[in-house]
Order: sequence, then C-alpha cells, then structure tokens
Amino acid sequence: MAGVVSRGIRPRNMGFALGQQPRRVDDLSLRNSGRTGEEWLTYGLTPQETRYSPLKQIDTTNVSRLGLAWSYDVGQGGGTQEATPLMYNGNIYGITNWSIVFAVDARTGKEKWRWDPEVNRQAVQPKICCGVVNRGLAIYQGKIIAPVIDGRLEALDADTGKPLWETRVAYPQDNYTITMAPRIAKGKVIIGVSGAEYPVRGFFAAYDANTGQFAWRFYTIPGDPSKPFENPALKKAAETWSGEWWKLGGGGTVWDGMAYDPDADLIYVGTGNGGPWPEELRKSKGKDNLYVCSI
Repeated sequence: MAGVVSRGIRPRNMGFALGQQPRRVDDLSLRNSGRTGEEWLTYGLTPQETRYSPLKQIDTTNVSRLGLAWSYDVGQGGGTQEATPLMYNGNIYGITNWSIVFAVDARTGKEKWRWDPEVNRQAVQPKICCGVVNRGLAIYQGKIIAPVIDGRLEALDADTGKPLWETRVAYPQDNYTITMAPRIAKGKVIIGVSGAEYPVRGFFAAYDANTGQFAWRFYTIPGDPSKPFENPALKKAAETWSGEWWKLGGGGTVWDGMAYDPDADLIYVGTGNGGPWPEELRKSKGKDNLYVCSI
C-alpha cells in the first residue's frame, strides 16, 4: 500500500480533522458518505456502492506531478490483496488477505496498530476455493468491524485495535469462509459467506454492531423440503429445484456484491453460483434454481 502526494500541488485538508475532536461514524455519517469525498467510510464509499468521488483537486492538468510520499508493507503473501481501505479521522484502516487488520497515519504512513486474528492457515487453506482474499472492513461507532476468513466477525477499537467483541458467522469445517467486506445498515452488520464451490447453503446474516449479537439470517437456497421453510420466499424457491438438492448444498453464497438503500430500508444482494456446478451436476432439469446468480 502506498501514499501518493503531488509535487508542486498544495495538499488540501485531505478531509480529516487533524487537531479536532474525533466524531464517531453513525448511520447519518454513512448515509452522507461520499458527498464531499474527504473520507471513505464504507466499502463502496456510499451505501449505494457508487464509488464515485467528487474530489477535483487532481485532474488531467496535474496528475503527472504525483509522486510517492510513503509506502506501507502489509507483509502478507500467499494470496491476493483486494481490500478497499477505509479513510477516517486521519487514519487509513486496511486488512490483509489473511485478515490481519492495521491502522496507519494517512499523512506519514506510520503504523498506529496492527491486529492478528491468528487464523489456523493450515486448516483453513483447503477450504478456500479461489485464493486467500479479504475485501475490506466496516467502521461504526468507534469500532472497526473485521471479517476473518475462518468465519469469525470481530469488532476492534478504532483507536487502539483492541478486540471488543467476537462472533461466529460460519465454520470452515462446514466448507464456509468469509471473503467479503461487511456493510452497516441501521446499526446492524451485514455479512455473507463464501464457499459455493463446495457443498454449502448460501446465506447472509445481520449482527448488532455494538454487541455482536445475532439478529437474523437469510438463506439464499431452500433447505430440506421435509422440514418447515424459513420463510415464504424459500418455499416458493423450492419449486425451482429438483432432485435432492439440499444434500448437495445448493450454493448461492454472498461473497461480495451488496448495496443498501436507506430511504427504502432495503438491502440489495448479489448471490453466487449454484452448487455443485456446472448445472448438469446438480441435475436442475432446466429449472431456475432460485436464488442462485440472482439479485
């Protein structure tokens, strides 16, 4: 990770209130995230995941004068570094492919703290289909919300990196991992799972951002039809499956795409491939297999 500064371009305030009392990121902050471009408070910059910044200081007339100001070695190999850092209160928060979380000073690149979840890599690695990946963090009310590839969800103090709470979303022995960045909606952490290349049943879930307490879970694939369905949507989805799909898992994991509309109070979620795949292996007989590859 590197910091970039312009040569001969006077830096603006960079959006963080140096010397001011830090304010906490709340629902209103997240709703307004991206309007000024001065901070990056959520994975996609805005709840709608637009990733559009209105900043105009750097343009075609001066981009050639940019140069390296500092660099920071995240220190992790054996995977791909895909996380989008967060920028808040003069700090950059990032996470490595093996879920190590760090905070650095945005002006100097000096590390402020670093937290290692001590993942059992030997046990987890065989459960990861497509490379060791972690796509990012969330921040809320003084906490950095960090997904761990082994299925844990952690809350860390944004100032110190001290663990505040931990909850278990899924287990790698059940073929689940977590590779997505969590999102925040009305005080809830929304997180999904990866693993559709293996026999898993996809889902995403919500946890209280302040306590880590479980709130709800939505399965994207219907379960065993001999048992009650969790909701009417899954009962209807079962009509689009054939054979004993529930013994194969079904797939439909939620490993990245998600957006939140605070006005409608709706979460839009993209689901992954069916499992097993290709389609012929699960003998779908031309049926839609809801809700795989869906929004």
